[in-house]
Amino acid sequence: MPESRPDPQHVLQSLARRSIAVDLPTLDLCFLAALHLRAERTALASFPEDQLVDVFEQVVESVRDDAAPDAGPLRRATHAIRRLREQRMLARVDGAGVLRAGEFALTRLATGIVAFFLEDETLTHETLTVLTRSLLESLSTVTAAAREASTAEGWRTGVVGPLRVTIADLIAGIQRRQRGFDLQQEQLQREIAALLQADWFGAIERCQSLLDATSATLGDLNQVLLRDAHELQSALQEIQEIAADATDDAAIDADEASRAIVEQVDRIAAWGSARQRAWSEYYQYVHRFLRDVVRLDPSRVITHRVRECLAARSGGRFALTVADAPAIRLLRDVVAPHGERPPVKRRRPEAEPALAEEPAVDTQALLEAAVRAALSGGARGLADVTARVAGGLPAGERFVATGRIAQTIARVSRPDARAERPWVPIEDGLVIEEWVLPSWGPQVDLPGGEAGEAAERAEAT
Repeated sequence: MPESRPDPQHVLQSLARRSIAVDLPTLDLCFLAALHLRAERTALASFPEDQLVDVFEQVVESVRDDAAPDAGPLRRATHAIRRLREQRMLARVDGAGVLRAGEFALTRLATGIVAFFLEDETLTHETLTVLTRSLLESLSTVTAAAREASTAEGWRTGVVGPLRVTIADLIAGIQRRQRGFDLQQEQLQREIAALLQADWFGAIERCQSLLDATSATLGDLNQVLLRDAHELQSALQEIQEIAADATDDAAIDADEASRAIVEQVDRIAAWGSARQRAWSEYYQYVHRFLRDVVRLDPSRVITHRVRECLAARSGGRFALTVADAPAIRLLRDVVAPHGERPPVKRRRPEAEPALAEEPAVDTQALLEAAVRAALSGGARGLADVTARVAGGLPAGERFVATGRIAQTIARVSRPDARAERPWVPIEDGLVIEEWVLPSWGPQVDLPGGEAGEAAERAEAT
């Protein structure tokens, strides 16, 4: 079954209920860093308690911490170990019990905090290229395994496992270096501000070089992300399509794992676009400041005078006075006409077309004549008369003409008023109720008779 993602509301409530907090003084952080460095140098997986005390004493001696001078080294080390265990920085890994000295190891939380301060993992063009190439190679292997997977065990070992472990770790490595790059950009902005604060005019070249180097790095990263993100998404979509066509239950886990990797790749690509826009705005802002402020006042005379005047407690109020320059007017060159000016005349309206007299056409009379001719020609049914009279009309007029033909037949003839009348199709998909006309003669029924009812029914139809 696919992995269910935790509800953020439940996670926050759990953290608040357990009162999770992290409070690391400088001495404790140095203690953790010393343990981490010693573990890497001596390849230790855990530390005995006496070795923890020894490392703590060395840290206290190195940083020359004078806090609590009356407490002995062992007591201070015991309190430090207890604080770190309460904050889940140290975990006891032996099973000797609480009455004997045990062994301790750094937890994942402690290792992550120490690595953040000690390791300088930032995203560069080389690291991003290596990671994306490794991702593409791993995904090609996973895709081949997905094509050949025919059992649930094959899906779990060849597709689901690599997606959730290998591919996810590589993606997490890129995201971790992205966060390091963001921290580096923040430090770079502080460095540019400090340079401008220390050396007003001499820092222009240094600031320009820092801006250009970072812009080039961001441009390279964005190109790699745009190029490789498309290939990564194509490979992941192929895995999703193969998993969707499979019938094994493990294929559902593969589809869910590949969908999660696709979302991470989308976030990585979005990070590149967002950082490119943010750095472009900052780049323009610094250049505008260097151009409009620093170069116009290299000795900072105007800046110091303005600050002194604003900081002075006594004195009058200050106001900014500007000159309101009128807008430049562009006058046309007037050319005097030669000779006398022609008189002003009103434009004559166009002549209306002449009206022609045309005789009026009585369409109802023509229709009645055509119906009478059809009846005289031997037609003995409404469908036959309608086909003869409306057959020559355009397609848009046949529907209206059909009802008028029925009304005219009801007025000039005597249709057979049967209880059941069949429905007969005619041209253009029209279906009408068939009337039988046994004889034809002048209509003499009064309104409300059988002919009148037929006429009203035909008009309603």
